[in-house]
Amino acid sequence: MKSDKLQFIIPVFTRMLLWAGIITAFSYLGICLFLFISQTRFIFFPTPVIEKTPEFFNLPYEEVWLPVAAKTGKLERIHGWWIKTKQPNAKVLLYLHGNGINIGANVAHANRFYQLGFSVLLIDYRGYGLSGGSFPNEKRVYEDAATAWNYLVQQQQISPRQIFIYGHSLGGAIAIDLAVKQPQAAGLIVESSFTSIRDLITYRKKFWMFPVDLILTQRFESIKKLPNLKIPVLFIHGVADSAVPSFMSEKLYAAAPEPKQLFLVPTAEHNNTAVVGGSEYLQWIESFVKQILAVDKL
Repeated sequence: MKSDKLQFIIPVFTRMLLWAGIITAFSYLGICLFLFISQTRFIFFPTPVIEKTPEFFNLPYEEVWLPVAAKTGKLERIHGWWIKTKQPNAKVLLYLHGNGINIGANVAHANRFYQLGFSVLLIDYRGYGLSGGSFPNEKRVYEDAATAWNYLVQQQQISPRQIFIYGHSLGGAIAIDLAVKQPQAAGLIVESSFTSIRDLITYRKKFWMFPVDLILTQRFESIKKLPNLKIPVLFIHGVADSAVPSFMSEKLYAAAPEPKQLFLVPTAEHNNTAVVGGSEYLQWIESFVKQILAVDKL
């Protein structure tokens, strides 16, 4: 009798294990597919509401709307602010913000550059702020940065040798991509940025149970692009940055050719490097810019 019960129980148990394995496998594959399709939602965090404009800091500015061709063939528009100094032939900063919020959260920092004598162009990538288009991805933000560059050179008739490219965090990766493609630019400033999305995933110890290298489509591989950089670069990073560790800027610095500089700000975190760095932060940028402009005059 016991033998008959065992003969009945064992096949049932085996079938239960088999079904559990099948359900687990399909669930795992489903999550992998979800991560493949939706990974941009883990990287970009845009918001449509702009809380501050340059007017908050009494800055003179012009609204700009830059057309960019979408994959569908339709024209989409990038929104931005052109904050122009009264000084003729002033140096220009193309400001590429990070992955969160929109240009409204970056006006205070843009004002710092304006006070240093820059005319500043801030843009929102498609999907951010008032810009049109669908949700952002790596390819589109590169296109948007290139569109902003073309606006300065072609419409504003600004010499590339007057244009400095600045990027914070994810914007730093976008800035590096643009700077490599525009070797005639004056210089590059990269703040609180990372070596690659793959390295950042490893550092944060997330998604370790998934085949990240097979799933990942949004790579932002700055570390591989930097050896091809042809312009001077300044890396800035807060040593206490827990979102993106400062050793990543040290690796970017090591990968970049000369001329290059690295400014590490003790106790600064991801978004307060300029505040903590204070006057020294501004002095580093001013010195970097003056060195470049002095060479150009020779």
